Amino acid sequence: MATINDARLREILAGSPTVAVLGIHREPEKAAFYVPEYLHDEGYRVIGVNPQFVDETILGEKVRATLQEIAEPIDLVDVFRKPEAIPTHVADILAMKPRPKYVWFQLGIKNDEAAKQLEEAGIIVIQNRCTLADHQRLGLGKPEKR
Repeated sequence: MATINDARLREILAGSPTVAVLGIHREPEKAAFYVPEYLHDEGYRVIGVNPQFVDETILGEKVRATLQEIAEPIDLVDVFRKPEAIPTHVADILAMKPRPKYVWFQLGIKNDEAAKQLEEAGIIVIQNRCTLADHQRLGLGKPEKR
């Protein structure tokens, strides 16, 4: 697994306007809500995936039960699931048409075996990093928010 430097992280975040959030939540104090909310506020289209909240609208989009239910192309799948749950989602990610370019395991989430399977299928995987923190750290936020 290749190490991804800041220039590449910047390129990934700047070039991924459509994000599927696996494990999205509706409670504002949970990272699985406030991180996607930040991305949405920064202009990303955020499509939530969580069977608990199917058909609810979160951040302007109906929540889907699975990634395969998303009909349009997704640039990045942002994962808010426990590391041990990741393998159950690999087949779902690989079945997406078209496949996402990137899968991002949020801070505290690392699963090398799942990452290897996704990378072997041509998907770039980022592990144990926060999209919100990296977006801000790399200066990608809207000028009025900096």
